Amino acid sequence: MIRLRASEGACTSSSVGDKLSGLQDLHDRVNNLLILPLTQQAIAQENNEKWVDELLDGSLLVLDLCNTAKDALLQTKECVHELQSILRGCGEIGLTSEVKKYLTSRKVLKKAICKALKGMQNKCTFSTYNGDHETTTVFCRLKKVEAISFDVFESLLTFVYGPKTRPTALLSLVDHNTYKSDNIKGVQSQLEKLESCIQDIEEGLECLFRNLIKTRVFLLNILSR
Repeated sequence: MIRLRASEGACTSSSVGDKLSGLQDLHDRVNNLLILPLTQQAIAQENNEKWVDELLDGSLLVLDLCNTAKDALLQTKECVHELQSILRGCGEIGLTSEVKKYLTSRKVLKKAICKALKGMQNKCTFSTYNGDHETTTVFCRLKKVEAISFDVFESLLTFVYGPKTRPTALLSLVDHNTYKSDNIKGVQSQLEKLESCIQDIEEGLECLFRNLIKTRVFLLNILSR
């Protein structure tokens, strides 16, 4: 948790990847905690229904954010592939319209992500729990992991629609109509780096998604006993 908290504020592909990796490790620990008999007994107590509902709602919200991030990355990757295809095929022909299409898609994506983040802020709840020490510790740990998950996904989604995924060379092509080979190569280089960055984040996100599913299944299994 300390490592994740310390990296807050940074929003680069490297920092996002580190946060996803750290969050995955954190959820591994959560899942190990959830298989302990004492943890299961604490969660399954009837008088804990309100806080258990919060945990379930929170886990679903985190999964929704993960899906939003996956969709956003997929959309970005598809746009990058379209641009790369244009550049490899016919150079400047159709490039301006394709770049403008890409930039427009970024605006639409930004609105969708901002809406998702706003929804996250409105839905997440953190009630005070007043139970015995052991049970309180369990719930506080789980809610703290949930809060950190929100922070990490906020960083990821902010990165997806931010300037790091909008190559500056693209803007130069549109603003100045400079279709010199050097400029085209600059765009190709930036797109290749962006594609590689997206691929790395997607892989980390997929691993995290499986862990999030496992966490929710553990919670539901505990309640069904």
